[in-house]
Amino acid sequence: MNRIVIVGAGLAGLRTATELRERGYDGEVVVIGDEPHPPYDRPPLSSELLTRAEPLWLADDLGTALADVADRVITGRAARLEPGAESVVIMDDGARLEASAVVLAMGSAPVRRWPEPLTLHTLEDAALLRAALASPARLAIIGAGWIGSEVAGQAGAAGHEVTVFEAGPAPLADHIGVRAGDYTRAWHEAAGVDLRTDTPVHAVDPAGGTGAGLRAIVRTGDGDIEADAVLAATGVRPNTDWLAGSGIPVTERGFVPVTVDGRVSPRDATVEATGADAPRVWAVGDVALRDHPRHGPLAGGHWFSALRDPAGVAAGILGPERAEPAPNLLAPEVFSDQFGHHLERIGDLAGPGGTEVLRGDPGAGWTLLQLRGDRLVGAIVADSPRDTSAVRKAFQRAGEDYPGIDLDLATDLAVQLRKALT
Repeated sequence: MNRIVIVGAGLAGLRTATELRERGYDGEVVVIGDEPHPPYDRPPLSSELLTRAEPLWLADDLGTALADVADRVITGRAARLEPGAESVVIMDDGARLEASAVVLAMGSAPVRRWPEPLTLHTLEDAALLRAALASPARLAIIGAGWIGSEVAGQAGAAGHEVTVFEAGPAPLADHIGVRAGDYTRAWHEAAGVDLRTDTPVHAVDPAGGTGAGLRAIVRTGDGDIEADAVLAATGVRPNTDWLAGSGIPVTERGFVPVTVDGRVSPRDATVEATGADAPRVWAVGDVALRDHPRHGPLAGGHWFSALRDPAGVAAGILGPERAEPAPNLLAPEVFSDQFGHHLERIGDLAGPGGTEVLRGDPGAGWTLLQLRGDRLVGAIVADSPRDTSAVRKAFQRAGEDYPGIDLDLATDLAVQLRKALT
């Protein structure tokens, strides 16, 4: 193995290169990135939009610069992939890179339903939105997901007039469920944010502004609002369009299905059984739909997956002779800092047939336990780091199973949650 090409220079790409080096790989590592910046952390772009003007560079945060672990860093876009035992990545300028293994870590891009609103995904996006909020402004946010809620909290705290339009029944309903989402309504209210749920946006029209996202009219079935700035926070899609025609499987939502160690899933049973002609291609981070023995197919798209999953990818690429640990079997986890609160989801939602049990007070720190039968399948935790630690450790102990739970102990606030989990 003489060259590994990593397509993507964000957290997942940097961590993959780092893990390869830490496991003793001394061949060539080439990293392709489409931004002219060193890798930076994306969560602060929204959660610290108005309180941190400078990027959080991953070299400072993780102690490793991309130049420390990559032989070459190419700024540009990959245009085509020819997968195989020796794969070829073809750049948009026609350059060809042969590789013994390819890692797809391209990240994602905001979904754009209308051309007028701003989006928030890059340093440049954050700078534009920050400039729009340099003086008192009326900000309209479309979507009360992670990004929309974090920006609403920042703008509200800075004294801006903020209106949030959410098509669903509660903030973050798609991510943490309606009940937990409803608990966060009070956070919006306390910050002076006008939250309008069950209010889909039909159109966004320009209103004589000087650029995209400025002076626009948001149109809904309940009336129109003119705002000084409009942010569309309606989700992202993996950057996998360039894989069309490569034979690499991509789902309708843009994810690449992979095994538990991140390898692209073979396309037929014969290849799966023998490994013959299986492409030496892995995917990690936002683009990957990773098979997990406990949680089933897990979509990337969160900071923890980009941080943790590269260890399994590197181990899978280098092979069992490296005697590396098993791929990441930790429960999926996502966190958010919004409205002065820390919110964390660990594991699955209860889903149909499951139950949700509240531990704590929605007006203070609380944990909404997600149950199926006598098993804990996940938890939504607000402002309770001890409960977060207890749930995380319970999943670590459980291996490929879900933890057991004693509900009498779990709902007794005088008892630490860790004592109720087995």
